Parts: sequence; C-alpha cells; structure tokens
Amino acid sequence: MRIAVLGGDGFVGWPTALHLSDLGHDVHIVDNLSRRWIDTELGVQSLTPMDSIQERCRIWHQETGKRIHFHLLNLATEYERLKGWLSEQRPDAVIHFAEQRAAPYSMKTDRHKVYTVSNNTNATHNLLAALVETGIDAHLVHLGTMGVYGYSSVGAPIPEGYLDIRIDTPTGPRDQQILYPTRPGSVYHMTKSLDQILFQFYAQNDGLRITDLHQGIVWGTHTDQTRRHEQLINRFDYDGDYGTVLNRFLIQAAIGYPLTVHGTGGQTRAFIHIQDSVRCIELALKDAPQSGERVRIFNQMTETHRVRDLAEMVARLTGAKVAYLPNPRKEADENDLIVRNDQFLALGLQPITLADGLLSEVVEVARKYAHRIDRTRVPAVSAWTKDIATRVEHDPEGKRLRSVS
Repeated sequence: MRIAVLGGDGFVGWPTALHLSDLGHDVHIVDNLSRRWIDTELGVQSLTPMDSIQERCRIWHQETGKRIHFHLLNLATEYERLKGWLSEQRPDAVIHFAEQRAAPYSMKTDRHKVYTVSNNTNATHNLLAALVETGIDAHLVHLGTMGVYGYSSVGAPIPEGYLDIRIDTPTGPRDQQILYPTRPGSVYHMTKSLDQILFQFYAQNDGLRITDLHQGIVWGTHTDQTRRHEQLINRFDYDGDYGTVLNRFLIQAAIGYPLTVHGTGGQTRAFIHIQDSVRCIELALKDAPQSGERVRIFNQMTETHRVRDLAEMVARLTGAKVAYLPNPRKEADENDLIVRNDQFLALGLQPITLADGLLSEVVEVARKYAHRIDRTRVPAVSAWTKDIATRVEHDPEGKRLRSVS
C-alpha cells in the first residue's frame, strides 16, 4: 500500500513510518516539523540526538534499501497544497498523527490553548474535507487518546468507543449505541474529543472509512527498526511538558533526580509500549471499515497502573527516591480505570508489559545520554488554572538559593 504518515517526524510517527516501510509499504511522511520548533521555543531537546528528517530517511535507505519520502506541508494552514498533494499521490491509507500532542503544553498560556485548538482541529477538518473533495477512498487511521473518556471512576469497564444505552420512548424502551460521553481534562484532550465528532459526521455523511485509536500513555524508546542504526533512534522527551510519566520516572532515576509524583499519585492511567503502538497501527490498517460503516474505535492500550505504583516500581528497580509534589493539573486525586481492549487482542496483539525488562533498557538509554539533560526542564510546571499555578513546585531538588534571614 501507499501510506501517508501525517506527523511522521514525531514520537510515534517516526517508528510507525519505519515499521510500515519495513513491511514493504510505500511510505510518505508529511510533516511541518512543528515539534522541532516547539523544542526551540521551550529551550529543550530530545534526550536522544535527532538528525534532520531528511538524514533519517537517508540512513533508513542506506540500511534497508527501502525509501521513505518526506514532504514538508502544514495540514492546518495549507489546505490547497494538502488537496493537491492528495490528488497527486492518491494514498491507499492515511495515518493522522499531525496534532500537538501534549496536555501540559496545551495549558501553558492562552496562546498555547489557541494554538492547540487551531492546529489540531484545522488539521483534522482540512484532511477530512480534502479526502471528500479529491474522492480518494483511503482508509484514515487517527491516533486519538484514552483521555477523551476522562479519568473519573465509573465502576465499569470503558467500552471501545460506543456505549450501550436504553431510552424510554412513548412506545416503550429502546436500545441504542452512542459515542461514549467525553470528559476531556485539558485543551489537548478537548481537541481529540472534537475530532471524534468530525469523524462521526464525515463517516455518516460522505462514507469516509475511518478508524480512531484511543491510545494510552506511550513508554519506551526502541522498536525493532530504530535499533538498526544509532541515527534511526526515536526522540525521547523528558521535560515537564512533553515527557510521558513513566519515561520521565526512568530518566529521573537515571540521573539521580527525585521521582516527581504529583498529588497523591492515585491517578490511574492506561499504558502501551512504543513497539505495541506501531504494531496496533499495523493491525488497524488491516481491519479497515467499509464505506458507510460507522467509525471503528479501538482502545489502544495494554495495561493500567496508578502513578504512585509506577514510581515505587521504578524506585525499587533503581534505588531512586520518590517526591510527592503539588499537582499542576485540575483532576481527581484518585481514580479507577478499567478499559476494554478486546479488538486488538482478537486481531492477534501480544502485549509487551512492564514486567518484560524493558524498564532497564530505558534507564540504560537515559544514562547513555544523561549529558544532554537540562535538569531545570525536568519539573512539570504548566498549571491548569491561575490559582493552581501559585502552588506549583519549580524546584523539586531543593537547589534554589534561599534566604536565611
């Protein structure tokens, strides 16, 4: 298949592009490189050194003989170019990663909120409109988030996208399925909730074939493909805005930094290893819906854990200390999370779990590149409200000079 990977320079996009190319697909990365510009804005860099996207593609061709094509294009602002590119390339499948992916970044300031909504919502809608206008019957696979469901304790497993309900009518009760009610916890999660509605409309109105993957928090660094050459290594974010919680714990442990648990640590989250993430995308591509079918929704996760339990696990593994800090997010102190992921298991996914020894692998990567870490960028300081901002801890290590008078 000819596959367009939108946002293919990113944390999940790059290993996905390699994985699909390795399977023999004709892969085209479309990206505006905005994630690299955000690094510059934040004054931080990936823990792992990253070459240009052009150099990464060259190394992949050198190592495998297979080509990945790169196209510089902004989905959110260049609609006519996007439409022209689709008409010219006519991909069989489109994988949509091209959205600002960090909840803390989306909550930093009003400017970041506006940017996240404008970028994410326009990118998704421009893509849908362009697919309709060009008449391309491509299977659209979108990387969403488990966060659209919210993190309240409902006491029952979260289904894959659709909720069975019973409605009382004048002629008696009727059974129906609706999209599971969204309860986004950040501006970023809100944009993913908006994506769901856009997908629902274009599937029913125009017959677009769409799969929406509600993904858990990704951890890990390597996939089978990124191990082949040091210059193919994936990006690895450790900062308070883009670093995912488990990866951050492992990096903090590697450099002797306290494991920063916010609030009680009773937040339960869904997780998936990066290798499973790319494998799930492969499985979803093979199980495309037909035109006229409703949006197919998968819960792309493999296990759930409380944040404090993860911290204690990493502390036992590495000897690190745990620091409990004020929570910069507006969320429940404790929540349960039970998630159904039957569809991927039925398609043959064999999940990688935390018990498989890959935690040590991540710590080894972190220690190898520890000289690249700016310790001042490790704390999570983007607050959800102005009131919460007054309580955020900016100095978990206690190194700031303090008055003794």
